[in-house]
Amino acid sequence: MSIKKKSRYEIKLMKNAGEIVAITHQELKKAIRPGISTKELDKIAYDIITSHHATPTFLGYDGFPATICASVNEMIVHGIPSDDIILKEGDIISIDIGATLNGFVGDSAWTYPVGEIDDEKKRLLDLTEKALFAALATVKNGSTLNDVGGAIEDIAVANKLGIVRQYGGHGVGTKMHEEPFIYNYRVGDKTVLKTGMTVAIEPMLMLGKDDVVVAKDNWGVYTKDGSPAAHFEHTIAVTDDGYQIMTCLD
Repeated sequence: MSIKKKSRYEIKLMKNAGEIVAITHQELKKAIRPGISTKELDKIAYDIITSHHATPTFLGYDGFPATICASVNEMIVHGIPSDDIILKEGDIISIDIGATLNGFVGDSAWTYPVGEIDDEKKRLLDLTEKALFAALATVKNGSTLNDVGGAIEDIAVANKLGIVRQYGGHGVGTKMHEEPFIYNYRVGDKTVLKTGMTVAIEPMLMLGKDDVVVAKDNWGVYTKDGSPAAHFEHTIAVTDDGYQIMTCLD
């Protein structure tokens, strides 16, 4: 497996792309409300990303037709924005955003409540975000991908949450998907993280069982049992003693 390490300059360029992603998340969070369509959110994201002289990474990727992935309730990932998908009070929506600037990619996902949500959905969002930061806490020069996946799995198992096993994190750089693939559970992966590696860590958990199905459009991925799902993701750079989040605003 060939895993690319980045120079300090390349990491700086990735941070610039990541900040555009963070700004876009910030603005979409403000826009999310009952009555708005996911297509409207997509237009907002496109305008923000392009106004910062960046390119929407997802648009056209393997034929994907939109700027963001917008996945509502039981849809886990890869939801195509649509005029027909109108957010309602009590929904949750996972927004995945990629921006490419100067040849480097920033990639981050977050799950947001639409108005007031019930306690079980709140628990799901809280625990999935907690799983992201638990996974990040394992990262440093010399840690392994098994450490990352294990931290996510421990939170899921302790709280009886399903784990999306077919999808996971990945390397990021000049391409959105680079080596390595990062499982959200233990598979015995002893791949060692090293200073300068840049990866996206992204737990996807659900209130029900692990099984998923792919939509007829061959993009959207749903929980098979119809239970709500959440998705949280940051792009990070591995450092000597930890990590640097690149998809946030300092």
